[in-house]
Amino acid sequence: MLRERYLARDPELKEFSSYDEAKQHGTERNIGELGSIADRILETHHSDPASLLARATAGLGLFPLGVQRCVDIIVGAQYGSEGKGNICAHLASGYDVLMRVGGPNAGHKVAHPEYSYIQLPSGTQSNPKAKILIGAGATLSVAQVLKEIKDLDLTGDRLSIDPQAIIIEETDRQQEEGTLEVIGSTKKGVGAATARKIMGRDGEAYWGSKVRLVKHIPEFKDFIRCTKAELDRAYAAGHRILLEGTQGTDLSIHHGSYPHVTSRETTASGCLADAGIAPTRVRKVIMVMRTYPIRVGGNSGPMMKEIDFETIAERSGISVEELRKIEIGTVSGKQRRIGEFDWEQARRAGSLNGATDVALTFADYIDVANRKARRFEDLTFETRTFIEEVERVANAKVPLIAKESGKDAVIIDRRNWR
Repeated sequence: MLRERYLARDPELKEFSSYDEAKQHGTERNIGELGSIADRILETHHSDPASLLARATAGLGLFPLGVQRCVDIIVGAQYGSEGKGNICAHLASGYDVLMRVGGPNAGHKVAHPEYSYIQLPSGTQSNPKAKILIGAGATLSVAQVLKEIKDLDLTGDRLSIDPQAIIIEETDRQQEEGTLEVIGSTKKGVGAATARKIMGRDGEAYWGSKVRLVKHIPEFKDFIRCTKAELDRAYAAGHRILLEGTQGTDLSIHHGSYPHVTSRETTASGCLADAGIAPTRVRKVIMVMRTYPIRVGGNSGPMMKEIDFETIAERSGISVEELRKIEIGTVSGKQRRIGEFDWEQARRAGSLNGATDVALTFADYIDVANRKARRFEDLTFETRTFIEEVERVANAKVPLIAKESGKDAVIIDRRNWR
């Protein structure tokens, strides 16, 4: 068998003119003795190197039994724009790996350090030591990713982009410009690119473009590596991982109010699938929800009871002008629609996501006095009562409360949750 394998080797790899000559070399001469001292003996002619490595690693007991729950996932509970960016940035320092899925149709604005993250994790600047991953289920704009890499001074030592992620082409944006205004889409080409990833498996062009994945993009060469392998390394090292979802539960392609939905599954399970993370790795599902949900401006779909900024201004003490300035879409640039808090939506989102924790944002929309709060006890009685009811309806505790969007906006450790 050894002779046959040697003769079958690439001529450039043969160090000797014959196997008999190679056999006289010290390593080859004593190869028969290795079996007596080896911990594991594997037949190699039926498997490739990766399969052999898996067997050897398992045989040596290097795969730990059981699965460590080391992944926390953050998802939106409503229609997006719940303030996930600031929550992710606030928590980022507690993790070794920050990961994001989704596409450039969801911008996450962070107040400190100030930046609008379109494709990268929102804690990238908050924790400079963390590894940054973009999963295989992401949908990427080459120009936007390169912009963020440059803005944030990222290198291949820190950022990994999965080779399987799909690239958005100009034809994808053109396709959506002509068809999706009717549902209030941001029209960034995400849906069209996703459809091409499905349809283009035959190698043909659909809507004017063939499928290009990250592995086909020369500009990404320093950043391309399998994120599943990076996750395996993190698991083995006992590292903690924060997975950042995009948009909101009620924009789910399957569970939202079709057709006023996005092009992907936005619940925790969908984000995990896009990232390549098993459900049994999850420690916490942190669901972000606003005191007043919003939708993209225009014909973007139903809300339980839409209200105007004048109503919120009267209730909260925040000026209408300030509210209008705040409620502009990061990606769409449109004035947002706003509605009353939907308790059935909160219940349904808690159930769909299996939420363990809720981050409640925009507490100042209940009362501007909440902006002065530093502890839960400092919030107004009305706000504390509202939070307690959220816990009952969503069936999850509310340890995180954001009262505005500044550096010190988040009240945390209300129950020493970490």
